Amino acid sequence: MTRRTLLRAGALVAGTSALAAATTPGASAAPAVFAHGVASGDPLPDAVILWTRVTPTPDAVPGSGVGPATTVQWEIARDAEFSDTVASGSVSTTADADHTVKVDATGLAPGTDYYYRFLAGGAVSPTGRTRTAPTAGAHVDRLRFGVVSCADWEGGYFASYRHLAARGDLDAMVHLGDYLYEYAAGEFPVSTGSEVRAHRPSHEIVTTADYRMRHGQYKTDPDLQRLHALVPWIVVWDDHESANDAWSGGAENHDPATEGDWAARKAASVRAYHEWMPVRREGDRLYRRLRFGDLAELSMLDLRTYRSEQARPVDGKTVDDPGRTITGKDQMAWLTAGVASSPTRWQLVGNSVMFAPLLLPPLDVRTTGALTALLGAPSSGVPFSTDQWDGYPADRQRLLDAISGAGRRNVVFLTGDIHTSWAIDIPADPADYPGAGTVATEFVVPSVTSANIDELLGVPPRTASPALEEVVRSTNRHIRFVELDSHGFGVLEVTPDAVQMEWFFLGDRTDPSTGARRAAGFRVLNGSARVEPVPPV
Repeated sequence: MTRRTLLRAGALVAGTSALAAATTPGASAAPAVFAHGVASGDPLPDAVILWTRVTPTPDAVPGSGVGPATTVQWEIARDAEFSDTVASGSVSTTADADHTVKVDATGLAPGTDYYYRFLAGGAVSPTGRTRTAPTAGAHVDRLRFGVVSCADWEGGYFASYRHLAARGDLDAMVHLGDYLYEYAAGEFPVSTGSEVRAHRPSHEIVTTADYRMRHGQYKTDPDLQRLHALVPWIVVWDDHESANDAWSGGAENHDPATEGDWAARKAASVRAYHEWMPVRREGDRLYRRLRFGDLAELSMLDLRTYRSEQARPVDGKTVDDPGRTITGKDQMAWLTAGVASSPTRWQLVGNSVMFAPLLLPPLDVRTTGALTALLGAPSSGVPFSTDQWDGYPADRQRLLDAISGAGRRNVVFLTGDIHTSWAIDIPADPADYPGAGTVATEFVVPSVTSANIDELLGVPPRTASPALEEVVRSTNRHIRFVELDSHGFGVLEVTPDAVQMEWFFLGDRTDPSTGARRAAGFRVLNGSARVEPVPPV
């Protein structure tokens, strides 16, 4: 631990104590008015998004469409007692915005911790803490992010958020999608046969009111509220924020005959998402890039809005079609140009679905072409899932060509979606690994609560999965680590010398007090484009 990290950790511990005092319910806080907490996000060197929601009258609950217009004041200060306020203002919110409040607080100092709060109708919100990004180009010796995805309310309690909040050393949270789930109560698989806690509304969410209600329910979780209040979040959606396996023209979990027009449902989900999440909106697009001094850029991708419909895994002609896309033309141009021109040491990509190839039959440079031709399968092999980048190999190759063409060796993909844990080399040719070399690396984090392999199979943990993991590693040799059963979170540390992911697994997702343990660590050294294991300290 460097002196800078030690000093900042001490300051955060002191700040956390002050924050706890400032958020004690009573005269200084009004849980009924600010029942959904506070949050911040998308930190820039001079600005950060601040968020809350007010409940001006008891009936003005999320999605109700009722309640009076309400003036909300906001303050941001250098201390938790607000004796050194640096900016303030007021905004009006109405039922048209579901009484949510989002402020882009500007004029801030780079690389600085701040405290913020809201006031409405004589009530004071809980106090939040946030942090701005370092100045672009400034030397940064360390960043540390919590990394999560796939939090199903019904699948368990959000203990991962509790453990992350307790750390006191995070610069930001990176959420890679599936912040919530759209299913009706009891429809998403869980191992116990009944949900741990039931979704509201009880039906599948389709309308704007539905999505607002579901967002509101998730924001009542105390561990989620606490983590939102402690650090800024950088978020992107995957499919369940709208509907399972969403693509530009529909979704697997959308039936136009009973659920109406897909465009209307998608618009409803997008509206509620932007109302309820601390994300900076740039026109109609969600994808964006944040820079952290000279150390790293983080490109957050939207892999649902512009993609072509998923193909069948054995449909080689469709999968190999170069006109199919997962990013859309504009986002791909933005992404490749940004990676090629990045001035930072590391290029991190917030990526909601697995980028690396995960293919069958066994990858072998001598046989793959002949076998796939015989089967009429995709030219590189039959993908495990065409919802991942495997279903869009032409787009993946475009991005790999841009990375290689720019001479980049420090691109790291950060991925969620598949509820499991992976550390992967991105090969130049998966059938000729390691001979053909590597282009990038990928770290995949497990689900917070959403069902994974043992639960979907209905078997005890670590019974069926070890054999499956061995098959995956032996047939796809670029996959260096895979664990298919455990829930938890990742902690990513970025330094000039390496990017390191550590995986932490929960004991029991159905126990709100469950512990967490460090399960694995892998890093990629500067310029290597290869992952290697890191033993515990």
